[in-house]
Amino acid sequence: MHIQKAEYILSAPDLSICPAGTIPEVCFAGRSNVGKSSVINALTRRKKLAHTSNTPGKTRALNYYLIDDTWYLVDLPGYGYARISKKEQTRWGREMKRYLLERNTLELVVVIIDVRHPPSAMDQEFLFWLGENRIPFCILQNKTDKISKSKAGHQYSAMIRLIGSMNIEVPVFQVSAVRPDTLDEFQSFLLDYIAPSN
Repeated sequence: MHIQKAEYILSAPDLSICPAGTIPEVCFAGRSNVGKSSVINALTRRKKLAHTSNTPGKTRALNYYLIDDTWYLVDLPGYGYARISKKEQTRWGREMKRYLLERNTLELVVVIIDVRHPPSAMDQEFLFWLGENRIPFCILQNKTDKISKSKAGHQYSAMIRLIGSMNIEVPVFQVSAVRPDTLDEFQSFLLDYIAPSN
């Protein structure tokens, strides 16, 4: 089963602009340089659905995409990008926490991490915060095309150990946005997860 239809709906700078209604949402979160937009394009098989850029931090709102007319994929602003003002970083952080804690239609958070590097302190803090607040999430280790299979296996094991040390047990997938077939397992999980809410 693959996503059949995907369309951009709107960009919401804060929760007051988010769509009203009861349509379930899945949000994609991660640092500014992990390739969230590329993963979204690969997942939906739409090359230009989400805007990709060589300049990290371009997403400065909650970008909503309607998937198969039944659920929203929400691209969150990347965290950890320092070339914006402290005031703007604080505003983003406040709005993102409000969204994650208060958005009743949010079903799942997909945390994207660059598989080439150990999770940063900010990544680890975010994972722990999600677990502490009992927010359902899974992890995508992206950019597997850039490392060997043995290194990818090592990074997978390290991630399992890390979340285990936090008393967290969530699915971990390894993908590459330049190889859409690597997202098949994750997509099946995602569509199965969201299906009961449709």
